Amino acid sequence: MGRELARSSFTRRERQQYRGKVHRCLNALASMLREGAFAADTEATTGLEVELNLVDQQLDPAMRNLAVLDGVDSPELQSELGRWTVELNLPPRPLMGEQGRYLEHHLLDMLAEIEKQAEAVGARVLTIGILPTVTEVHLVADRISPMARYTALNEQMLAARGEPFRLDIDAPARDDGEDATERLHMDFDSITPEAACTSLQLHLQVPPDAFAAHWNAAQCLAGVQVAVGANSPLLLGRKLWAETRVPLFLQATDVRSEELRNQGVRPRVWFGERWINSIFELFEENVRYFPGLLPVAEEQDPQAELAAGRVPALEELRLHNGTIWRWNRPIYDIADGMPHLRVENRVLPAGPTVVDMIANAMFFYGLLRMLTDQDRPVWSQLPFAAAEQNFSLAARDGLEATLYWPDHGWVSPDVLVLRHLLPLAAEGLARWGVDDAISGRYLDVIEQRCLTGRTGSNWQLRAVDALEHRGADRLTAIRGMLERYLDGMTSNVPVHTWPLPPA
Repeated sequence: MGRELARSSFTRRERQQYRGKVHRCLNALASMLREGAFAADTEATTGLEVELNLVDQQLDPAMRNLAVLDGVDSPELQSELGRWTVELNLPPRPLMGEQGRYLEHHLLDMLAEIEKQAEAVGARVLTIGILPTVTEVHLVADRISPMARYTALNEQMLAARGEPFRLDIDAPARDDGEDATERLHMDFDSITPEAACTSLQLHLQVPPDAFAAHWNAAQCLAGVQVAVGANSPLLLGRKLWAETRVPLFLQATDVRSEELRNQGVRPRVWFGERWINSIFELFEENVRYFPGLLPVAEEQDPQAELAAGRVPALEELRLHNGTIWRWNRPIYDIADGMPHLRVENRVLPAGPTVVDMIANAMFFYGLLRMLTDQDRPVWSQLPFAAAEQNFSLAARDGLEATLYWPDHGWVSPDVLVLRHLLPLAAEGLARWGVDDAISGRYLDVIEQRCLTGRTGSNWQLRAVDALEHRGADRLTAIRGMLERYLDGMTSNVPVHTWPLPPA
């Protein structure tokens, strides 16, 4: 969730003042990094956010997020862009010991509480990367949550683009030859299509001198994460990419005209373009390449705060960072009066189940530890463009992709995971101090996905295929699949074990 705003329009002078404040924040951050002003981490501190869909009894989007928020009344649950979505933010916790199981139980308990309130207003909760019953009727401006920050974001992004947002996504060819020509090509007069993207976001607090290594490692892992965690194959009745959320998010927020894209202007949903040596480089890129979308300047002078021995909030820099959607985002924050830095990993979709999401998290944290501990880092052997290509190929093809990895060449994600990355993840979790039983529970989920070839995305497509082969039309098959998906999600057994409808 972003900051609340009091209004949605801004003057030229306000934009000028905001730019000046962002630069002052950037200078203050540089001073803090030089002076070692950040919290010293003694153990791995993690955080998790998951965006949730609300559906009605027909499994259509339920525009009742405010009613659910009022009923739950918890700071952990917040609004999201679409009226049918909310975001659950679990508090930071250490990674060591049995914390993974406690995290799973906490998430299950919170989802049960949200589900209870949703039922009271005629809705249900669904964890999925893209709700496949969303239609064009839902992707209009009046389905945006009625908060000033969302209104402002919509108006400012439309003004920056100067024309409708275009979705243009082609389905890759499938081995069986079916659906090779499926394509989505539509224009929208708001950013509401972005609300169809619901994700799992993983945080890890790191000291400043280790941030670059962790960000670089996370960029290396993005393609593998998406390949084994894909859960968004359907959008507006089409079978598209394994993780359609990736091109949807890019295109639904792309404020560049065709001419600006041709000139090489960077998109605001961005993988990046190079390995880094400091977190400062990412914030500096934000300031250099991207104009402010929500130019709200606060009274606090960050450099005056530093001079007075206080911790600056860096509000303008943080607000600006929140309107640039890197797949691995740098975070500056303050907790208990101490500033700290986090890597926010944003590549994964929500769902299918809580156990699947915790498995995705543990796989990521274990690998991140090992890749940052290596004497010869992976990113020193992997061209940045190859990491970006891995991400795109994995989003398009899932476990059917072919990825590039140093010392392994071009390899399928399942082979790479089974033969190389799973043992690394297990050792990384051991180095974090995670109990062997916890590590085994969750990494076994990743292993079985690779052995069975069954991700959330794969299961959704196969279920729809089976129902269509029995004579159902596409929309009926999608609803039939979603009914079975809800059953599997509620059971909290991993998606690779879910049965498929008989063909």
